[in-house]
Amino acid sequence: MKEMADRVIEHYERHARAWDADRNRHVEPWNDKPWHDRFAAVLPGGATVLDVGCGSGAPVAVFLAEHGFHVTGVDSSPTLISLCHDRLPDHEWLVEDMRLLALPRRFDGILAWDSIFHLAPDDQRGMFDVFARHTEPSAVLMFNSGPAYGEGVGSYRGDPLYHASLDPDEYTVLLDNVGFEVVAHAAEDWQTGGGRTVWLARRRTRQNS
Repeated sequence: MKEMADRVIEHYERHARAWDADRNRHVEPWNDKPWHDRFAAVLPGGATVLDVGCGSGAPVAVFLAEHGFHVTGVDSSPTLISLCHDRLPDHEWLVEDMRLLALPRRFDGILAWDSIFHLAPDDQRGMFDVFARHTEPSAVLMFNSGPAYGEGVGSYRGDPLYHASLDPDEYTVLLDNVGFEVVAHAAEDWQTGGGRTVWLARRRTRQNS
């Protein structure tokens, strides 16, 4: 499975423009928008948001920008990042491997939507230290996972695509270990998340830690 996980970066670069077209084919209403509404609602006005695995910037980063937030987007695909630049030139876009991310600043919110579940289990575990290094006190984190521990290979446009998930209890422990508490969690949310398993968490202030 590690070999399949290692192919994800090149997969998204190879299919970048097709993925962008598919993701934005039916933008209104997009089936996971209610969770992004919820994320936006708990951020302070003018918040800075780190979008980890930002894709092409639409519809999610566009939505965040429309709410007055400043987005720093990170993705491993140069083509996807170029689409972000075209759509939102006043925001910041970086070609980076999320596993190695070490920016010299912290953010009010971190979004890892449809992204870290492409990482192998050990790499997912390592992402929680990445999140902690990049968050302000009381920052908000939202990501999605699978509903239970496992690895699998699906396909996109006939090309194999790796996914993995940790156990829900482990995600809770990992969040707690880096100072986050779960605000909301839904497994396989078909009503408001397009079938995704979603985690919304807030970093504890020092007084509450």
